[in-house]
Amino acid sequence: MKALLSTVAGLAWLTTAAPVLAQDHSGHEGYAAPAPATAPSPAPSPPPLPAAVDPHSGHAVPPAADAPSGAMDHGAMDHGSMDHGSMNHGAMDHGAMGQANAVQVSPGPTVETPPPPEAGSGPPRAADAIWGAEAMRASRADLKTHGDFPLFWFQADRAEVQVSDGEDQFLWDTQGYYGSPTRRLWFKSEGEGSFAEGIDDAEVQALYSQAVSPYFDLQAGARQDFGGAETTYATLGVQGMAPYQFELDAALFLSHRGDLTARIEAELDERITQRLILQPRAEVSLAAQDVPQLGIGVGLDKVELGLRLRYEIVREFAPYIGIEQSWRLGHSADFARAAGADPRTTSLVAGIRFWF
Repeated sequence: MKALLSTVAGLAWLTTAAPVLAQDHSGHEGYAAPAPATAPSPAPSPPPLPAAVDPHSGHAVPPAADAPSGAMDHGAMDHGSMDHGSMNHGAMDHGAMGQANAVQVSPGPTVETPPPPEAGSGPPRAADAIWGAEAMRASRADLKTHGDFPLFWFQADRAEVQVSDGEDQFLWDTQGYYGSPTRRLWFKSEGEGSFAEGIDDAEVQALYSQAVSPYFDLQAGARQDFGGAETTYATLGVQGMAPYQFELDAALFLSHRGDLTARIEAELDERITQRLILQPRAEVSLAAQDVPQLGIGVGLDKVELGLRLRYEIVREFAPYIGIEQSWRLGHSADFARAAGADPRTTSLVAGIRFWF
């Protein structure tokens, strides 16, 4: 009986233990023994993940110089079907994709808004709508002559006494005008004489002057000489400010006898102080032929060089002192010697310069 019970018990144990013994524990290799009953059993290891799939593997990125990756149309991709969870983002080289070189899309040309239709209505000048066309027409006519009103000006550039080895002499050189800055009537006078004998020779010019540039006027008119052989000339010349602030006066003279002569004068004001001014001056006379009755020889007739130092008590009045050297050349020197004069003269000068 005991033997029978033992056999039944053994069969029962085998029956209950068979399922456990039939389990395959080969997948649990390398794991530690289970924790105590109070600790939960570790979860089974998940199956190994498949190799990461690069969703951009089909999109070859060309070099940035040829076609920037910014031109890729991501809107056409089916992002919903992509498994972003299975992507290996750590293996993706985002720096090599060249998004920094993406082409900036030009906004296109700016289109100007056309003016409203009413912009072309009304008078051509807005002031006409306020003050009236007649009033503004007169105002615009006045504006054209702004600064072009007539003025009178007179200057004695040289009014002096000349002391030399021979006789002491006096000399004047004056000019003035009446008119606007662009159109003027000029008058000029120059002469010299001795205190013992009076005026030796003198000239007066009356000229019409027209501005031909911001710095020069063209002048034309007549010149009359007095003393000695009186002569009348037709005159054509220019007067103005040459470069480097030289005051220039050049003229051609054609006498009633057909004699052609020319004269060029130039002077420069060198300001030493606000009131003390040094003025070098040069004058050259030329002739196209001999004029014996006037003591003029062909070619270079006469040269004068002077240096004057003046002090402007006021701008309009300035006394001065200086020195002047003159030469008669060529045939003119011969005419001077024949008349008993020295062709070369050195003079100390003193005088006043004034204008108003």
